[in-house]
Amino acid sequence: SDRRRRARILMKQYGRTINLKNDPQIIERYLEHHRAIWPEVERGLKSIGIERMLIFKLGRQLFMFMETTDDFDPGRDFPRYEAINPRNREWQELMASMQEAVPDAQPGEWWAEMKLVFSL
Repeated sequence: SDRRRRARILMKQYGRTINLKNDPQIIERYLEHHRAIWPEVERGLKSIGIERMLIFKLGRQLFMFMETTDDFDPGRDFPRYEAINPRNREWQELMASMQEAVPDAQPGEWWAEMKLVFSL
């Protein structure tokens, strides 16, 4: 069945975090952009194997949850996503201008990878 096939494909899950810059106007701009995400961005993310992406906010901290196809590789596929369409890179640069890494991020890490510690 289609449902069983989807369950087989959605094998990888990721949790990542980043902060928005500490400026209420920047935070509101970020939220406005995500209420009206560019269609190229949505298509581009799906084309590299991201089946589901949720972003939660508390204060200025963001938490992103992603479900991806089993063959998704962030190191390979996010650069590929930016290369698919110049608008995707433009979106990434715009979002990055409103963000800053969390203190616990690894050197050079933007969205910090979180470790799964419990699953029900």
